[in-house]
Amino acid sequence: MKISIITATYNSAQTLGQTIESVIRQTYPDIEYIVVDGASTDGTQQIVKRYEPQLRGKMKWLSEKDHGIYDAMNKGIQMATGDIVGILNSDDYFTSNDIIEQMAPAFRDESIDAVYGDIHFIRDGQPDKCIRYYSSKRFSPVWLRFGFMPAHPSFYCRRKIFKKAGLYKTDYQIGSDYEMMVRLFMKHHIKARYLPIDFVTMRTGGTSTRNVRSRLQLIKDDVRGCRENGIYTNALMVSVKFLYKIFEFKL
Repeated sequence: MKISIITATYNSAQTLGQTIESVIRQTYPDIEYIVVDGASTDGTQQIVKRYEPQLRGKMKWLSEKDHGIYDAMNKGIQMATGDIVGILNSDDYFTSNDIIEQMAPAFRDESIDAVYGDIHFIRDGQPDKCIRYYSSKRFSPVWLRFGFMPAHPSFYCRRKIFKKAGLYKTDYQIGSDYEMMVRLFMKHHIKARYLPIDFVTMRTGGTSTRNVRSRLQLIKDDVRGCRENGIYTNALMVSVKFLYKIFEFKL
């Protein structure tokens, strides 16, 4: 069973090497790695070329202008040939070398469409200090109305599901990954399984939590994502998740 891992990147020369190295170290043998670069100007392409031989024919990549990260993700999904597809952001890396090996057996159950697990956050330069642990254990589709979703970097789905449900919407500023979860769980009723695995180490400072303006845009996108899929919610309801996140931080 082939697993396709997609990294969308733009001017990520400072962090992309660590991302790629974590893919190279994965112990699962049947991996396809796809890097979609948005025509970076900081040497990102040179980093990809440097690591490409180490993947021994398992890497595909392209570099061209795109319409943002969701457009790049879509290009990666369209390039993928694996049975299972997941996203690994260019600022992040797999928490251990056997993540894919631990995850893949769940798909032996043909009734399972997707799996998801946990992630944790660090500050750049302090890789051994977890400042926030995001567990998807308590996720249930009903919680999407309140802004909760499985940790997206831990979400792996059968490629045939994307063919049925469609790709990420590119006219969302921040919340297209959330809209995708609403669409898959609430409209297409996929069957997913939680795995108690810390999939990915993420650096703080992501777009959705960068500042107050970003949070307001995320709320707007979340409400839209629900309503476009026939699910009622409102700004107050989806804001509940920000209160819950306080308890995820490690003091």
